[in-house]
Amino acid sequence: MRNDDWRSLYPFQSHWLSIDGHRMHYLDEGEGPVLLLVHGNPTWSFYWRELVLALRGKYRLIVPDHIGCGMSDKPPVSKYSYQLARRIGDLGRLIEQLDLERITLVAHDWGGAIGMGAAVAQPHRFSRFALMNTAAFRADHCPWRIRLCHVPGVGAVGVQGLNLFVKAALRMAAEHRRRMTPAVRAGLSAPYNSWANRVAVLQFAMDIPLKPSHPTYATLVDIENGLTQFADHPVLLVWGMKDWCFTPAFLNRFLDFFPKAEVERLDDAGHYVVEDAHERVIPLLDDFLRRTHEPARAV
Repeated sequence: MRNDDWRSLYPFQSHWLSIDGHRMHYLDEGEGPVLLLVHGNPTWSFYWRELVLALRGKYRLIVPDHIGCGMSDKPPVSKYSYQLARRIGDLGRLIEQLDLERITLVAHDWGGAIGMGAAVAQPHRFSRFALMNTAAFRADHCPWRIRLCHVPGVGAVGVQGLNLFVKAALRMAAEHRRRMTPAVRAGLSAPYNSWANRVAVLQFAMDIPLKPSHPTYATLVDIENGLTQFADHPVLLVWGMKDWCFTPAFLNRFLDFFPKAEVERLDDAGHYVVEDAHERVIPLLDDFLRRTHEPARAV
């Protein structure tokens, strides 16, 4: 990461966890009830910076970079399985290592499947959920831009070689382009500055199952089947309604699982809902946390 223009926007101390020889980077900021902020693709913990700065005076924020992302190690596919089940396992290892309890999951993009997968695996550790433009279930539709990454050769050349996925996200994921200043763009893209460092960007796209025979299809079925156990937990759904990838149909699907969820629709925001509207997202989340509490446990 040679471009340092973004570092003033990310004034946090780094922490590391070794997982099977690979270093996972994470932030551990503040004290209080635990918020676990889980990013997607092609972002990293930098995406959550405004929430961390605003909330670390009240909460303990744990913000990991998935293996292959952000400041975490970026092993080649021969050394690491870039599939959802492995991602869930990695996050579970971090949760166990830090002995996190009464977790509020805050998730975006792939972070929803990874975070909810961890919650299904260890439900006793999770108390509340705030989900933003994400999914944790099978989808009937996959955008053609994502499907294109599955075409042999096209994904490798376009995503890893030409960096088209990251560049497209910087251009298309936020509705308010003025928010995407040079420093913000540099920060979001800094970890993905070479073919080798973009391995996870491509593998995330390749891990979207287009048919039931894909290994991650079964993982999503397991997560989907486990969601209803959290139907009585406090759930906040914050949605950028102009998202072309995680469209409002995904929001409606979450409501099938969480009919009691609170919903905040941000009509002018896109996929990078925190970049578009962090001044609105932060008070919404803070108010939700203030008003809700952990569901009573069975005795």
